[in-house]
Amino acid sequence: MTAPPSCSAVLVSHDSEATLEACLQALARQEGVDLEIVVVDNASRRDPAGTVRAPAAVRWLRNPDNPGFAVACNQGAALARGTWLLFLNPDCLLPEGALAALIGLAQRQAGQGLLGAQLVEADGRLQAAARRLDPTPARWLRGRLELPAPRWAQDPAAAPEFEPLEAVSGALMLMPRQLFEAVGGFDAGYRLHVEDLDLCRRVREAGGWVGIAPRVRVTHLKGTSSRRRPLWVEWQKHRGLWRYFCKFDRARAPWWAGPLLLLALAAHLVPAGVRALWRARRPPPAPYRAT
Repeated sequence: MTAPPSCSAVLVSHDSEATLEACLQALARQEGVDLEIVVVDNASRRDPAGTVRAPAAVRWLRNPDNPGFAVACNQGAALARGTWLLFLNPDCLLPEGALAALIGLAQRQAGQGLLGAQLVEADGRLQAAARRLDPTPARWLRGRLELPAPRWAQDPAAAPEFEPLEAVSGALMLMPRQLFEAVGGFDAGYRLHVEDLDLCRRVREAGGWVGIAPRVRVTHLKGTSSRRRPLWVEWQKHRGLWRYFCKFDRARAPWWAGPLLLLALAAHLVPAGVRALWRARRPPPAPYRAT
């Protein structure tokens, strides 16, 4: 058998054709890393293995139904052989050299941990979701789950090499396989959303670190595979927050925190669903072609 690659990129796709090809091509241009790519498709209407131009080395796994993001990530990790695992959304575009920079930075930190990158919009604006907080009931009720814009937001040269955080976005997560397996992988009880916050918290509770590489900027196009079922997506977000609370914070919270959070989630779900339906009415994006 050949030696295992140094890193495995695990992508979960679901009707992600608009960006998947560009994402794969960007991965194929990463130098300085022995990389394998694993794509787990969650029952897309069209099999991407037959419709997307992909590097020859891509390994495909197609699920007959959609078991959720967490399950598919765990499936991809089980199939992958790399020492490092990169969980990457198919709407993320890595600039050249980004993966080697991320692995090098993670290796320079004391101990093991989970590393994200600074996600940006297509026009270069920072995405706040790259720097996140644990979704405790008090924070959620105040609408404060992301950190304010950092001082270096407008000056990339002033950004630190590494910033420790409570949580990062699941759009891009790099961690050693050993750590991923030690904490039990993603919690399959989440279908979509909040599983990334859950994983970050368990990494920290296991003694690991969580942070981002602010100087590594990765374009995240967002929302390309959630247009067909916007209400289902919003339901899973709210359901995930309730699961997170019950798992981590309910035992230590006052008795009234649970009922209050449940009422707040229910009240928030309706307007969130309406906004999601409105966004889904927009014309679907054309296939993205990286420059």
